[in-house]
Amino acid sequence: MIVTIKKGMERKKLNEALRKIKHSKKFDAKRHLGKVNWGEDALDYQKRIRDEWD
Repeated sequence: MIVTIKKGMERKKLNEALRKIKHSKKFDAKRHLGKVNWGEDALDYQKRIRDEWD
């Protein structure tokens, strides 16, 4: 939903429009914590990749 705010818009109308907006679910990153196994240490991987540029 798009809410257009115009200069001089009454606060009452603005608050009413904001209340009508449906809030979506938030992303739960903790649900995915530890699910990916890279097979090597992240710092070692980062150093190896950066060395390829030299």
